[in-house]
Amino acid sequence: MSFLLAELADVADLLRMAARTEILPRFRNLADADIRAKTGPLDLVTDADEAAERVIDAGLAHRFPGCVVVGEEATAADPTRLDLLADADLAFVVDPIDGTANFAAGLPLFGVMAAAIVRGEVVAAAIHDPLGDDTALALRGEGAWIETPAGRRTDLRVAASAPVGEMAGNVSWRFLPEPARSTVCGNLIRLGGCWDYRCSAHEYRMVAAGHCHFLFFNRLYPWDHAPGWLLHREAGGYSARLDGSFYGPTRIDGGLICAPDLTSWQALRDTLLGPSELTAIVKNP
Repeated sequence: MSFLLAELADVADLLRMAARTEILPRFRNLADADIRAKTGPLDLVTDADEAAERVIDAGLAHRFPGCVVVGEEATAADPTRLDLLADADLAFVVDPIDGTANFAAGLPLFGVMAAAIVRGEVVAAAIHDPLGDDTALALRGEGAWIETPAGRRTDLRVAASAPVGEMAGNVSWRFLPEPARSTVCGNLIRLGGCWDYRCSAHEYRMVAAGHCHFLFFNRLYPWDHAPGWLLHREAGGYSARLDGSFYGPTRIDGGLICAPDLTSWQALRDTLLGPSELTAIVKNP
């Protein structure tokens, strides 16, 4: 089963509509009761997340009858929904607001993400920026680009390779187990620069556009990473889990490094992890 450009355009329109009707009206207008913790103080959900996910889910079900939709908030209530991704003829993963902590704090750094998955393989991706009102799109084998509502396209291309000491990028170390956390954090000074925006939507858009060299993640929920992984791949980048194996949306462990090419990926992994830390990270989600 293939996924068509016109179908991807419909997904992008749906994300934009949800942002316009459910997310932006609530931005910087949330009451305390509209924000709740899920698993802890760094894992939040708001009324906007839940309302946007309902709109997106209903829109996908209408446009693609019989599809499976695995949304972040629905899966928080029923974790077994993740099991639906492997065998579904057509499934979508949806992150209604990526960067919820930023959104809840009134920080203008959040996005809306979705990816189409056909029998376990990511085939299409959309990452919408509600404030910039444009969408980063990718089709498997057909490239990646940013598109405005008026239809203007800008092709995406990852940055050129560089020595590790000159590479800058995003390092998300919060969910690393020890001793890997201390190892990675201690090695950050060997890089050209690093940050963590708490928003994989914008981090993936940055790396796919060549505005940074790499991304490093450990926890891999598919709504956070399947859209951006395809965007980066179609923009010419190389990525793999920390043991070198291929990324897939059905695994949430094993970490991920996105880099300009294989040589850069190997250099980043060796610089940040060292060979002795690899097994510990792969075995701990």
